[in-house]
Amino acid sequence: QVQLVESGGGSVQPGGSLRLSCTASENIFTMYTMAWYRQVAGKEREMVAVIPNSGTIRYGDFVGGRFTISGDLAKKMISLDMNSLKPEDTAVYYCYALIKETRAAIPIPSWGQGTQVTVSS
Repeated sequence: QVQLVESGGGSVQPGGSLRLSCTASENIFTMYTMAWYRQVAGKEREMVAVIPNSGTIRYGDFVGGRFTISGDLAKKMISLDMNSLKPEDTAVYYCYALIKETRAAIPIPSWGQGTQVTVSS
């Protein structure tokens, strides 16, 4: 099974910046989409940013131009640059990918283990 390995979480003061990175570990036939989601304990997981292999990059409404997703799906890696961080951005951030592992396989979603982002003074 494909593994998504995340890095870059941590603690930062309000107004600070962090960069998250995610890489898929296995050979993949087709990478349809990679994305970042986040979740606060007791709340639903919400989409932060999505980068499809074709189409338009999308961001959650709360991003407000503060975050930028980038990456190369052919290289199975994405990053999320987060600026002007706010305390309400505190959450576990998860890497997501929609992957077809072989030509005959159906696309399946995969999730990383999550990385904690804490914004606090």
